[in-house]
Amino acid sequence: MEDEGSLRLLTKVARLYHVHGQRQMDIAARLGISQSRVSRLLQQAEESRVIRTVVSVPEHTHADLERALVEQYGLESAYVVESAGEGEGEVLRDLAVAAAGILSTVSAPVPTIGWLSWSRTLRDMVDALLPLHLGTTTVVELTGDLGPPELQHDAARSTEILAAMCGADPVFLRAPGVLPDAQVVQDLLRQDSYVQQTLRLLDRLDIALLGIGALEPSPPITPGRSFFTAEQLKEVKAAGAVGEVCMRYLDAEGRPVPSSLDELTIGVTLDQLTNARQRWAVSAGARKHKALQAALAGGWVTVLVTDVETAQRLTREGSSRRAGDSA
Repeated sequence: MEDEGSLRLLTKVARLYHVHGQRQMDIAARLGISQSRVSRLLQQAEESRVIRTVVSVPEHTHADLERALVEQYGLESAYVVESAGEGEGEVLRDLAVAAAGILSTVSAPVPTIGWLSWSRTLRDMVDALLPLHLGTTTVVELTGDLGPPELQHDAARSTEILAAMCGADPVFLRAPGVLPDAQVVQDLLRQDSYVQQTLRLLDRLDIALLGIGALEPSPPITPGRSFFTAEQLKEVKAAGAVGEVCMRYLDAEGRPVPSSLDELTIGVTLDQLTNARQRWAVSAGARKHKALQAALAGGWVTVLVTDVETAQRLTREGSSRRAGDSA
């Protein structure tokens, strides 16, 4: 893995060349390095996928569906993507590419981005990003480490790349996302000043890139392996949970489901998410539908990127809900 300074220099050179159209000799003079090094860095940027060629998904081709989602769920924005994928994995990759393009169009300054680094879809979004100009200074992980070591490594790498794309500092939440005992959580929070500082950053998020999850976690995360056990998940399901947002469980109406699991979790709280200026969800598929609908119903999402099939189902359910409320 490149050190942070090397990655930031590589990204700066790539941005000056590909975004600002500067010549290699001018970049070399500006940065005080040789032109041959600029050339090597540009080649390395392509090899390491800092520079990417992507197919942009046209926006607002389903304007009626997008308006319906905004009206029914009180969203700031909705983006309905025409996916060419045949399975859930391919659909989510199309959404990830679309979300990368949409994020690049944000005009208001975004000093602090919080994101769920272990989300496969969000990591795919990072892989599709071109350099961003959002005025971002900090990219902070929303939860501690989850799943097997290889997932934790991929998550940290994606955090580093997202920060480099933004010209920002990465902040890693270096702690287990789930611990087996509430007292252990309290001891860690009391003794580890770095974790304390990181968690305080979550009080002032400008954009939170959320993970929406079903009760059964997605592979490679499995119950009991750096995550909640099957018995704990049964407990929260019995209490009425249908899904989770960043490991905070919700019922079908989007209301928080209090349980002992909250005391075992190190990561962003629902109160902190409420304070975020925007909360983005990139989600689709039957497996996560109840969780996504709950997150929308509870107002936990302000910007949604989804596919046509999911949008149609959400609008049908939103219309039925409104009709039931008015009856």
